[in-house]
Amino acid sequence: MQFGLFGSASARRGSGEFDSTEGYHDWIEYNVEAEALGFHGTFCVEHHFTGYGQVSATLNLLTWLGARTKTLRLGTAVMVLPWHNPVLLAEQAATLDLLSGGRLDFGIGSGYRYNEFVGFDVAMEDARAKFEESIDVILKAWTSNERFSHEGRYWAFHDIVVEPQSFRRPHPAVWMGAGNERSIRDVARRGFNLLLGQYSSPADVAASIAVFRDAVEAKGEPWDPMRVGLTRAFFVTEDAREREQALERRLANRLRQLKLATTPDGRVLGGPDRADGDPVEVNLASAMYGSPDEIARSIEALRAAGAGYLLVNGGGSGGGERGRESLRRFARDVMPMFAAT
Repeated sequence: MQFGLFGSASARRGSGEFDSTEGYHDWIEYNVEAEALGFHGTFCVEHHFTGYGQVSATLNLLTWLGARTKTLRLGTAVMVLPWHNPVLLAEQAATLDLLSGGRLDFGIGSGYRYNEFVGFDVAMEDARAKFEESIDVILKAWTSNERFSHEGRYWAFHDIVVEPQSFRRPHPAVWMGAGNERSIRDVARRGFNLLLGQYSSPADVAASIAVFRDAVEAKGEPWDPMRVGLTRAFFVTEDAREREQALERRLANRLRQLKLATTPDGRVLGGPDRADGDPVEVNLASAMYGSPDEIARSIEALRAAGAGYLLVNGGGSGGGERGRESLRRFARDVMPMFAAT
């Protein structure tokens, strides 16, 4: 298996509540150390208007990280296409891919947080159509060596050629978040890689990977487990009280995030923060908190479900030096159990 990171930085704003455990500079140093510890890549979120200081300018942050690292893959999880000019985004992403030597993992989605669509004055019912038009423009921008024009429902571009060309050809690696069978098969149809959320049960993970593998192989493509990125929260500790406190922090963060995706009439929209069932039970079933052996057993169940690329989120650690020590222990005591497997 390969291991990567998933998460966010946070800067104090408004109430001073943190939605993440790492400040921006701390997040950079955390990822620099992760590279030295053998982690394969990192995925960073994009969110806006939270009041918690979550990362909003993801490509800017990853560009800074790319200059500090040599091998760590630089992932977006995800760029929400309905909010971005697709040509400007294509240019920015290609620049990062070029400067980093092809290390960009370009994760994309259509968005799910109600408050963000309201903030941008973008109608949620237009999100899917705007996503489809945007990805078409981005892919053409990356692959066309000739000037082209585009006249669409949402965007119009006249006699353009996008510069620079990305390092990776024909374009950077593209990842999409998906949860149901239809959307997972759509990811395979496009030839993209799949991102799965951090709250799904091992049984749901197995079902999702099976659907994706079936769709990939039906196209005549070889199966590669590294085409699925699965996120799980982790915290290495033998202290029962410390584990309970970490679980409480994770649950509080999730409930706060769900409020941002809730419409005025009480509907909770889709996205990686949503999972069916009692929130406490979902939290317990999806978090890998405990001793190295306990965490290894959780990972073994995910490997049996078909997972090959596990993205760990250390948000439950409380951050700071305790979070760094948890990362080091994970690399030292857990990752070697899954080396070359």
